[in-house]
Amino acid sequence: MWGILRRSAVDGGGFSASSLRRTRFSLVSARSYAAGSKEMTVRDALNSAIDEEMSADPKVFVMGEEVGQYQGAYKITKGLLEKYGPERVYDTPITEAGFTGIGVGAAYAGLKPVVEFMTFNFSMQAIDHIINSAAKSNYMSAGQINVPIAFRGPNGAAAGVGAQHSQCYAAWYASVPGLKVLAPYSAEDARGLLKAAIRDPDPVVFLENELLYGESFPISEEALDSSFCLPIGKAKIEREGKDVTITTFSKMVGFALKAAEKLAEEGIGAEVINLRSIRPLDRATINASVRKTSRLVTVEEGFPQHGVCAEICASVVEESFSYLDAPVARIAGADVPMPYAANLERLALPQVEDIVRAAKRACYRSK
Repeated sequence: MWGILRRSAVDGGGFSASSLRRTRFSLVSARSYAAGSKEMTVRDALNSAIDEEMSADPKVFVMGEEVGQYQGAYKITKGLLEKYGPERVYDTPITEAGFTGIGVGAAYAGLKPVVEFMTFNFSMQAIDHIINSAAKSNYMSAGQINVPIAFRGPNGAAAGVGAQHSQCYAAWYASVPGLKVLAPYSAEDARGLLKAAIRDPDPVVFLENELLYGESFPISEEALDSSFCLPIGKAKIEREGKDVTITTFSKMVGFALKAAEKLAEEGIGAEVINLRSIRPLDRATINASVRKTSRLVTVEEGFPQHGVCAEICASVVEESFSYLDAPVARIAGADVPMPYAANLERLALPQVEDIVRAAKRACYRSK
């Protein structure tokens, strides 16, 4: 990594304000690419996205605990050390505050770090650098300093890892001006959104889910192209419906789609919106859907108070209140630290039946 800094300084490559503002966006339309015949795991999608961006741009490098020789705690960075060497795949000590600060400093200098947290719970050790150094510098410098850095890693509940390793940080980081916050669900999301995060001139918090890494999703040839990139701030309608809108993100998208199938058996057409982007939030797509269905159910794993669901409900009440035929509904994690016991952990997290019950209640179909 230090070699990259030295070479960049000597060559004068990439330190001008104009070059820092440039970003290669190949924005795609909102149509679904998930109808492809090939399949890819979320793990491979993330790995291929980082690999292709490192190949395309020598300023991109990876740093974090065990990202190199061990090839990543979840094997997201598998093969990158061998391909790009230790100056671009940098194994760090166990010091989130230290390596995050180094990453932000490298971004100030014009490089494009991809900082991996073994879990976003550990990002709390580095939250000063993420918020006070990365998120605020562009505003405080009157646009003279860009901070092109991506913070990525697993977020939210996994399975049996207790309260200190199970928290969802979507609402935390989404409340901060200057940050962009993304949360992929499928392999298409993972590839397109991570590429967008790495190319973006501003700091991006990229919230993955550990339990999705091994899941396979259909993916098209277009989504496999190295130029593929999804727009930040645009949600995806995963399933169309006319009776109730269900908004959610990350792993809960799968739960919402299962709930929509059960609701369809009872004649209720649920429209499922995969938010993809938590900040900026695609309020236009959400409100357009609610104006069609006249009902809203919001779903997230995080705590209910001051959550992503609360922000969506506020947006709909402010912009589409007269279209509502039922009260808005929030399905969130329990307002307690995550229990360790498996039976209590399940009770603390939203389940498919919770979404079904809320949607039926919104449609006045509950028994």
